[in-house]
Amino acid sequence: MHTVLSATTLINDDVKNPAGKDLGKIEDVMLDVNNGRISYAVLSFGGFLGMGDKLFAIPWNALELSTEEKCFYLDVDKDRLENAPGFDKDNWPNMADPEWNRSVHDYYNVAYQN
Repeated sequence: MHTVLSATTLINDDVKNPAGKDLGKIEDVMLDVNNGRISYAVLSFGGFLGMGDKLFAIPWNALELSTEEKCFYLDVDKDRLENAPGFDKDNWPNMADPEWNRSVHDYYNVAYQN
C-alpha cells in the first residue's frame, strides 16, 4: 500500500531507534528535483530546547515510517548517531555532491541511488 503525505506533515515528527530510544526530530525534507524523489530527511539531535542541535542528513531509504505512531524509525543507536557526520544550521553540506552522498549512505549502511 502506498502512503502519500504532505512534506510539511513530516516536519517535527519524532525519530526513534528500534529499541524505542528518541533520536531527534525531522527538521526538513530534502528533494532531488532531477529524479523526483526525496533524498534526505534532516534530523535534529543533541541540543537543549532547540539550541545547539546538531543536524544530520539521513538517507530517506534508511527511515521507516510508522503511521500508527506518527514517527520514523532509524536503525541506529544513539552513540552511533552522536558520532555521525553532521552539520550546523548555518553550514549545510553540498547534498548534491556524489562523494558526500556515498559517504553518508555508507555510514547508515544503505544503498546509494544516484
